[in-house]
Amino acid sequence: MVDSKITTNTNVTENFIKDLFQKILSNVQLVVVGADDVVEILVNAILNQGHVLLEDVPGTGKTTIARSVAKSIGASFGRIQFTPDLMPSDVVGINYYSQKTGEFEYRPGPLFHNILLADEINRATPRTQSALLEAMEEKTITIDGVSKLLPEPFIVLATQNPVELEGTFPLPEAQLDRFFLRTSIGYPTASDEMEIIKRFEQESPLEKLQSVVTSHELMTLRKHLPLIHLDESLGQYAVDICRATRVHEAFDLGASPRASLALVRAARCRAAIKGRLYVQPDDIQAMLKSVLTHRLILNSNSRVRGQLVDDLMNEIVESIPVPIIDQD
Repeated sequence: MVDSKITTNTNVTENFIKDLFQKILSNVQLVVVGADDVVEILVNAILNQGHVLLEDVPGTGKTTIARSVAKSIGASFGRIQFTPDLMPSDVVGINYYSQKTGEFEYRPGPLFHNILLADEINRATPRTQSALLEAMEEKTITIDGVSKLLPEPFIVLATQNPVELEGTFPLPEAQLDRFFLRTSIGYPTASDEMEIIKRFEQESPLEKLQSVVTSHELMTLRKHLPLIHLDESLGQYAVDICRATRVHEAFDLGASPRASLALVRAARCRAAIKGRLYVQPDDIQAMLKSVLTHRLILNSNSRVRGQLVDDLMNEIVESIPVPIIDQD
């Protein structure tokens, strides 16, 4: 049942978050073909100030989607190409001695953008990867003992190639757990691929793309997300699913309490994007794989048997009763 207090206090959420998403989606569609689900994931992450792991083969449009979303919300966009020789100072910036002023001055690194694309993050050494940890978790960086705030919003979109693993450094579990959502784009359909060829044949429509909302609007609306009603039974449903992964024999590492919180937050945002003031069971089910799969570590026996995390997640979800919610 929807709480009457929430209904009277959150008309702005019902009316505006759905409209805001449709504005962004329609704008991105001027450039990107057939990736509406990915755009929804990115907007969900931005509204929750969470980070996204994009796992896909090269050439599927990861950078184009990231830049299109950034332009659509009037946000600054930065990109780091992660390579084995990339140093932490290349990411966070350095203090250097200025001969003009006779003092040390700070030269910012590429982290100082609203949306940062960390391309092929698993190609950098663990030391460089860890340079992102403070920024992702605390929204700050520390140089020579001095902390500096990053701009708001600050979202990391990190890409990985799931096929080419030679010369890579797998992300540690602690860093994987800091990614709010995971998604992949996949190859387009034949008709979508033809549309891409036609659209980009002469010039990129990305160059002419204009913003349709502002970062300030996003930050204002995100404050209403906690008001989206979550029935206690649905909160328990999310917890039960996460706890089931911790005792499942196929996993060495199950979903953490941070994952339970992320699942609820993502479901609330999805409900708002769909124009509802309350969470439904399908909101939780729709966000399960994006929230959990990158946080689950299969044990050696499961890997030898060729078991897949997605299939095991389906088994877990089917074993847990779905709550029946009165929405009158």
